[in-house]
Amino acid sequence: MDRPNIPLNALRAFEVAARQGSFTRAAIELRVTQAAVSHQLIALEELLGTPLFHRTPKGLILTDEGTALHPILTQSFDRIGNILDRFLDGRYQETLNVGVVTTFATGYLIERLPDFQQKHPGVNLRLFTNNNRVDITKEGLDIAIRFGEGLWPGLQATPLLTTPLTPLCSPDIGLSLKTPQDLTNHTLFRSYRSDEWELWFQHAVTACPKIT
Repeated sequence: MDRPNIPLNALRAFEVAARQGSFTRAAIELRVTQAAVSHQLIALEELLGTPLFHRTPKGLILTDEGTALHPILTQSFDRIGNILDRFLDGRYQETLNVGVVTTFATGYLIERLPDFQQKHPGVNLRLFTNNNRVDITKEGLDIAIRFGEGLWPGLQATPLLTTPLTPLCSPDIGLSLKTPQDLTNHTLFRSYRSDEWELWFQHAVTACPKIT
């Protein structure tokens, strides 16, 4: 099927005019004259063989045909713009959205980013720091780095590092501790992860007290 040879500028003029609801505002956004916008839209309507606007004293109102065409053009121009935004200094950049817990970002990842950028100049890395459980779809992430055993439904987990889980206390309290059981005589604090003490006492073969 042969498609009409429609100028891209005319389609762009229509998209902006429909979104702005005014030839004048469309001309300002496109940085052309109002007459140029009007001329392009008249030519587009002639090529398509149907009006796209009702011109009224209160502004532009889309016809049924214009209503059908406008969202498709908006989505298309947005997608083109998003791709063009990835070009930096003439190089195409892939965007990688990474979610990471704050402690890992500040204590390990950030100092290694310059080396990563040097090795992968075509990747635009975006870091999102929070301590939430993994929800890649909701957060718009490509990768998430979390502490845990990697048992998250619907996700593929790859181990990166192993880290020790060590209780910390003041020197005075430490001198009084002889066995893991002795910890149960003190108030225990935890991080955002509610299972850390349970895991530690499990490996210490000691019953875990109730942590509040």
